[in-house]
Amino acid sequence: MADEDGTTSGERLGRAGSAHTGLRYVLTALVALVVGIGGTIAVLRAAGCGPTRARATGGGPATAAADGGMPGMPGMPGMSASAPAVSTSAPASQRVQISPERQQLIGVRTAVVAPHDVGASLRTVGVLAYDQTRVTEIHTRITGWVDRLYVNYTGKAVRKGQPLFSVYSPELVSTQVDYLLGLRQRREGGGAALADATRQRLKLWEISDAQIARLERTQQPERTLTLYSPFDGVVLERTTFAGQYITPDMKAFRIGDLSTIWVIAEVFEYELPRIKIGQRAEVVFPNGESGPVAGTVAFIYPDIDPQTRRVKLRLELKNPGRAFKPDSYVTVVLRSDLGARLVVPKEAIIDTGPRQYALIALPGGYFEPRTVKIGPAGDEYYAVLDGLQAGDRVVTSAQFLIDSETNLQAAMQSMSMSMPGMEMGKDKGKGQGGDMKGMPMPPAPSGTKRPPMAPSAPPPPGGEMKGMPMPAHQH
Repeated sequence: MADEDGTTSGERLGRAGSAHTGLRYVLTALVALVVGIGGTIAVLRAAGCGPTRARATGGGPATAAADGGMPGMPGMPGMSASAPAVSTSAPASQRVQISPERQQLIGVRTAVVAPHDVGASLRTVGVLAYDQTRVTEIHTRITGWVDRLYVNYTGKAVRKGQPLFSVYSPELVSTQVDYLLGLRQRREGGGAALADATRQRLKLWEISDAQIARLERTQQPERTLTLYSPFDGVVLERTTFAGQYITPDMKAFRIGDLSTIWVIAEVFEYELPRIKIGQRAEVVFPNGESGPVAGTVAFIYPDIDPQTRRVKLRLELKNPGRAFKPDSYVTVVLRSDLGARLVVPKEAIIDTGPRQYALIALPGGYFEPRTVKIGPAGDEYYAVLDGLQAGDRVVTSAQFLIDSETNLQAAMQSMSMSMPGMEMGKDKGKGQGGDMKGMPMPPAPSGTKRPPMAPSAPPPPGGEMKGMPMPAHQH
């Protein structure tokens, strides 16, 4: 049957069904929006951005925003912008509160900043070397042939005055004959010029007074000249052999004295200001062959190795019994006393490169990062130049977990500050489901008409949504 306007009952039922379907879409969208807003509130509360944190970190609306709150959103429960003011010395966004139970769970430990005697040590690698002031080369001052070798291999230990080798030299024999002739002339009154000249020549050849006295007593020239070790040491090099023709410019032996030995260590150039001549040091030998041996820095070399950017140091050690072998590797520990200074434990400093900071433990379970300026490093402490005072309590364990918490809080603050003007209703009593008056509808484009409101439909299953007026049901 058709109505007066020509509309049949079937058409009316079709229009009513379409209206009901459109209303269901609108209601579904509204429910999804409300659920999304509620989920956002829950996330912000879990991150510590609710009213409890706003009251703990203090301040008015600005402080609440800085601590993760969202001012201008009074229609959303838990997002109140007002809180009691608490006086603080740092922005609330840089602080985090951790309960005592959670501190115990993550293992938070603290230490007090206080003056302390600072001792610094520097470890490096060294190599044992011969004392260059106690190494000598043996040369003969006459030409001749090696007649006999008394020391015939490298590494042999020799004593002072021990014979090394003997040289036969015709020139030596003729000079001794001339000396005996000069002595005879002097006894006969012929003058002492020849005797004095030949005696001086023998002494220049390192013929000792005892050998000259023996020559005067026996009146028999020695056909060979014997050379002796000048001190106790070890033969480092031997270049002569029996029967070899030898000249004064040829090196016969090289002998080193091992009663004192050098340690050549290297440090980087930035560590050089901590090294002084006369500074005490310890030399530790590998494999436990000897305990730590005390030494001192005797010399700092004036140049820097262009390849490694290191500076050489020289230490001197006593070597009784020649127990220490040259070219052995050792560990050198250089120690210095920096005196009493205000210090902080090394583990309390978080070094990012351009910035160093520590986490300060405040009353009430609060922690905040503070930039510090540190000075020379000791074995266990850093000297404090600025940023900390005596009595401050710093975190020495689990500080990275606390630091990540402060970074998360700062990120949540940045997120909240990027959503201004989201007033979700001004009536706090309707926070859970009030009218969304803070979200005005955009105007319709020019030249178009808004679509008519859909007819009323029965409420969806599950009950009415409080705060959202529903149109009356039409039968």
